[in-house]
Amino acid sequence: MSGDEFGSGGRGERRVHVRSGRGRSVSSTRWLERQLNDPYVAAAKAKGYRSRAAFKLKELDSKFHLLKRGARVLDLGAAPGGWSQVSVERVGEAGKVVAADILEMEPIAGVTILLCDLLDAVAPDTLRRALGGPADVVLSDMASPTTGHRETDHIRTLALFEAALDMAEGVLKPGGAFVGKVFQGGATSELLARVKKRFAEVKHVKPPASRQESVELYLVATGFKG
Repeated sequence: MSGDEFGSGGRGERRVHVRSGRGRSVSSTRWLERQLNDPYVAAAKAKGYRSRAAFKLKELDSKFHLLKRGARVLDLGAAPGGWSQVSVERVGEAGKVVAADILEMEPIAGVTILLCDLLDAVAPDTLRRALGGPADVVLSDMASPTTGHRETDHIRTLALFEAALDMAEGVLKPGGAFVGKVFQGGATSELLARVKKRFAEVKHVKPPASRQESVELYLVATGFKG
């Protein structure tokens, strides 16, 4: 599916150019210039979101209608919390959002935050108790820190995707949805076959808030078969 279906995403913005200062690397200068020219960065600051990644979830939800009022949502690898902020906005007071990460997070109103290792044997039970029942949606924006070697980065991120999928299969209710990050090329054929066996519909998506030069994709799986 093409990201064009979501809309344009900030064309026509005034460009800001940053001169390389003494002691500043070319890569850091490029990063700063990209941040200054990124409409999603500006919008995140204006709306109080902790990261521009919040808009990726907003776009995915607008397309797939994942975050329904009253839903139970589990946000894995949630720090710094942009996806949790969007989730609690959309499920409302009747819903439940649980954010889990091995990193500490600042509190978010309406969100239960747990310091949790997904690979811990007690993690599924701990998260189910925090949710108060089976999840309607499991989200994962987790990715391994990049090494610059695309194949290595892809393999490491797939390992995190698989850990999130394991958790989703353990806590989702029938009919639930799972969203996980992969890199260009998507899930491996074996992993994709596993997802298709457990969910009614599976798509790879690149929302427009995902930078054009980024190799990230999101796998959106709906209709969990239990």
